[in-house]
Amino acid sequence: MSVEETEPAAPVPAQKDTTEEQRKYYYRIRFRKAGQEYTASSQLAELEYGNLVIVKTDHGPEPAMIVGRAAGVAGALEVRGVSYIMQREGTREEEEKYARLPILEQEAFDICLDKIRRLHLPMHLVRVERYFNGSKIIFYFTADSRVDFRELVKGLVQEFRTRVEMRQIGVRHETQMTGGLGTCGRELCCTSFLKQFDSVSIKMAKTQDLPLNPAKISGLCNRLLCCLTYEYDSYRSMKQGMPKIGRSIRYQDSVYRVVRLMPLQGSVLTISEDGEERLLGEEEWRAAQPVQKPRQKQKGKRSPRKQQKKKGQQEANPEAKEKKTK
Repeated sequence: MSVEETEPAAPVPAQKDTTEEQRKYYYRIRFRKAGQEYTASSQLAELEYGNLVIVKTDHGPEPAMIVGRAAGVAGALEVRGVSYIMQREGTREEEEKYARLPILEQEAFDICLDKIRRLHLPMHLVRVERYFNGSKIIFYFTADSRVDFRELVKGLVQEFRTRVEMRQIGVRHETQMTGGLGTCGRELCCTSFLKQFDSVSIKMAKTQDLPLNPAKISGLCNRLLCCLTYEYDSYRSMKQGMPKIGRSIRYQDSVYRVVRLMPLQGSVLTISEDGEERLLGEEEWRAAQPVQKPRQKQKGKRSPRKQQKKKGQQEANPEAKEKKTK
């Protein structure tokens, strides 16, 4: 009985674990020590606070500092929205160059400020940003009107031998760059996480029953607080269907006048004809009937529309006017 010899099977190549390559980790980063925080993704799982990383931007790679982990599941396969993507960790030389960057920006700030004073330009220098590769320097300033800074730019270009950009900003962006603490005791929203400024109106403060004192609803920029927009939509949706302030409603054979709305509680504060206050719950004020105010006719006065109509009839029929005069 013969046994056929068979060649040994070729080893199967090990398959790469593609899930590990697709896995993303999310961090909070800052380009400057007192700058705004952004969310960035990376395939590196062991980054800690203070690590220097190189981030991809529109104008090239820029260094940034790790502030902490971003909210969410670490190492999740689901892709979430981020502001930037990390390319790699920074080298020792890049760390030393990044440490000198604030010193170079402060020197550029002092030189530009001295030139502004010599040229007597009506502008206020706020901040200077220098690209990591030194290809461009941006000077942020505020001014009440348009400023002719052509001579200033020529002097700065001769001084730094690189591209120079003068960028005029408003008071809100100035506060965003300067930073500070709000009335809530925390870091300003515009400094920490806001990326764009939405329009804020006094109507938002009224809808949320806030005091209309400018000192209480204004920020460090002397503009209305940005946080007025956070809960405005919620208050507006909660107040839909509730009786308006000043309206009269009838509940259980009694007439009440609405003096205050409490949307968070879903209740309405009313006052009766006898001057007694009563707090109506949601079921109660929904069961109440609105009271129509009687219309008061003004005697001896005609509306402008009726006067104009009568005048037109008289002009169309001049014979009737002559009979009245006779």
